[in-house]
Amino acid sequence: MDGTVLVADDDRTIRTVLTQALTRAGCKVHATSSLTTLMRWVGEGKGDVVISDVVMPDGNGLEMLPKISRDRPGLPVIVISAQNTIMTAIQAAEAKAYDYLPKPFDLPDLMKRTARALETGRRAHPSPRVEADERPDDLPLVGRTAVMQSLYRLVARMMNTDLPVLITGESGTGKSLIARAIHDFSDRRSLPFVTVSAADLNELEGPARVLARARGGTVLVDEIADLDDAIQARIVRMMDTPGDHAPRFMATSQGDLPAALDKGRLRPDLYYRLSGATIQVPALRERVDDIPLLAAHFLIRAEREGAPLRRLGKEAAELVRAYSWPGNVRQLENAVRRLVLTGRAEEISRAEVEAVLGAAPEPEPVLGGGSDAEKLSDSVARHLRRYFDLHGAMLPPPGLHARILREVETPLIEIALDATGGNQAKCADLMGINRNTLRKKITELDIQVTRRRKMM
Repeated sequence: MDGTVLVADDDRTIRTVLTQALTRAGCKVHATSSLTTLMRWVGEGKGDVVISDVVMPDGNGLEMLPKISRDRPGLPVIVISAQNTIMTAIQAAEAKAYDYLPKPFDLPDLMKRTARALETGRRAHPSPRVEADERPDDLPLVGRTAVMQSLYRLVARMMNTDLPVLITGESGTGKSLIARAIHDFSDRRSLPFVTVSAADLNELEGPARVLARARGGTVLVDEIADLDDAIQARIVRMMDTPGDHAPRFMATSQGDLPAALDKGRLRPDLYYRLSGATIQVPALRERVDDIPLLAAHFLIRAEREGAPLRRLGKEAAELVRAYSWPGNVRQLENAVRRLVLTGRAEEISRAEVEAVLGAAPEPEPVLGGGSDAEKLSDSVARHLRRYFDLHGAMLPPPGLHARILREVETPLIEIALDATGGNQAKCADLMGINRNTLRKKITELDIQVTRRRKMM
């Protein structure tokens, strides 16, 4: 979808998540915590859709709807509110809001409603297409799965604090990108972002030079557990006596830090200084539904850089989604770059993907992540523990049961449908549920059903 969306909400996390999601979907986004600013934008003719909270620091969003209607007839306004009462919904309807969603809302649902609102506004007031080069630069975080949405919320909470941050995750998951995003969207964004390695700290004067380069910005120590004890001790002293312009400290690690502590490879005093906040970046196999989105993102980026326009064919996309990607997002990006150059046809074939992945490690089962004997319940338990860990000391948003069921039901139904060739009667029998129940779930989960002859 394309168009300009105006977002007004006093919750920084919600503004950040909506900005990221809408930007990735192709929209231009203006976000504010002020109704006054929102109304100025509306008066200036900006925006094709408005998403606004009700209770704002400088007024009530519902009370602004009549003025928006007068100033910009036909401009769709989607109201979101934590005041989950029937009266709020009634007031939104009476004020002629285009749509109303109570908080906490389901992000994919809001995205669908926004797309419909943009189409409604476009039919009423046709406007020229927003070209790609008019949109803001892509944000470094791409993904719409529940685990990534949790990560977005955690990152947003970390942005404007001075807490040290420890970012852990496998190689290629984007730990440095997370650190850079925290800096670039923080109050320190105009100050230097300095990445340091062992070479920067080998000499006694190394820490002083690092602090001089940072000038109160952000210092990122890469792969903290790989540094020797002497350098770790210098980092401890650097954090304890930063001088007049103290930077924010962050560190990354792909190793098992508790194990490194036990083996004496990581100093406890350094670990406890750095772990003011811990962010675990999920592996790509833990967010399989993001793989097609990431692949499309890298294909578009390659085209913008001058490469030929290419897209994944259906079978190629299925293979890319099923692969385990041991090198995570970095491996996927490199594979897409190679695929862009392997052929001249617009559609990338399965054979091309097989050729590119041929030299890569053998795919592993996406769900198990361990031995073949691992139980499904063990895999789910591991996923849930990490999901809770991503929220630190806070609880996840309400509605956890429904979100987890949706995560499990969607691939279950999709795989069962594939196994039965898209025959819903056979699929319902296989699953042991009523046929009407299956149809309802297919609709609710937005599952695409393709009938074909299944060779059994």
